[in-house]
Amino acid sequence: MQNTTIWITGASGGIGEALAAAYARRPGTRLILTARREAELNRVAERCGLPADRIHILPADVADHASAPEVCRRAWEAFDGIDLLILNAGISQRSLAVDTDLAVEKAMFDVNYFGAVETARHITARMTQRNSGHIAVISSVVGRVGTPIRTTYSATKHALHGYFNALRGELVHTGISVSLICPGFVKTQVSVNAVGPSGQKYGKMDPNQEKGMDADVFAIKALRALDARKPEAWIAGWEIVAIWLDKFCPPLLRFGLAKLAERQRDAVAKTTVNSQRPDSPQRSS
Repeated sequence: MQNTTIWITGASGGIGEALAAAYARRPGTRLILTARREAELNRVAERCGLPADRIHILPADVADHASAPEVCRRAWEAFDGIDLLILNAGISQRSLAVDTDLAVEKAMFDVNYFGAVETARHITARMTQRNSGHIAVISSVVGRVGTPIRTTYSATKHALHGYFNALRGELVHTGISVSLICPGFVKTQVSVNAVGPSGQKYGKMDPNQEKGMDADVFAIKALRALDARKPEAWIAGWEIVAIWLDKFCPPLLRFGLAKLAERQRDAVAKTTVNSQRPDSPQRSS
């Protein structure tokens, strides 16, 4: 994984920023950083400390699917190819299913699912011509276990598993690998920037998020999994038990999730955020 070109979406903070900083320490790495906020991308680029000829800032909105062909072309041509595409851009949710507007649900799918799929589709076509490459998707433990108060977010992550597991089968003889990385609680602003029922910013740090794995520690573990080209890697603390319970003791998992829903329902109900209904859900990257 030295002397490689890596494109990271959702690179303006959190996991994306930590991955960029970790890869920047490897000799010869060339980075392409994408998110909507150019100022934050410049900040991350400064943290990475790479010379100008080894880092490229490419502001873009993955939810703007019509622009995907041009954005992917520019990313590919920045360093004459991409060795590793990390699809990290996403938005989380903190709202009850019955309260969540359909527009909010569609917006989450536009970013988390269709944004990843459309980007991967154009880059896969180019990687296939070279018979080499690696596509990594930052999913979540909730991509394996549906979690209350995150219904649509869970659905978007489950959808990613279905799509990219199928894509891996299509690419088996092309030299292109596909990896799904499933974080648990990582200490980032993901809950603060999550959307509420009408698309407003949730604005609170979840207690479990606050106590979660440091993003830089997560990045080191993720790099190891990606170096090994693992098809799927779970990188989490105690919450990883949920995946095992889903496999071997579903009734106990359902009981635990019901208790979680009871606690979080009150927390969501008591949270007062922007009372005005925004035109579209707010996003952090």
